[in-house]
Amino acid sequence: MVIIQYLSILIEAVVAIFGLLMVAKKKVYGWGFFITFGIYVFYDLAKLANWNISANIMYGLFFIATLSVLFVVWHVYKLE
Repeated sequence: MVIIQYLSILIEAVVAIFGLLMVAKKKVYGWGFFITFGIYVFYDLAKLANWNISANIMYGLFFIATLSVLFVVWHVYKLE
């Protein structure tokens, strides 16, 4: 099952990169994808590698990722 975790982290990293590519195309919501999935990559790597990071920091990062994806959904909803 560890291979699935690594594959998931790789896919999250690819989504984060696509977020930056969206920013390059003047799509402001690309920042939301980049921030959200960049945090997911960090969060998953920290859990997988047992980095000694405070639970409060991890919860805070996850909350920021949630707010970031909320921004993306709201922005895309406004476009339609």
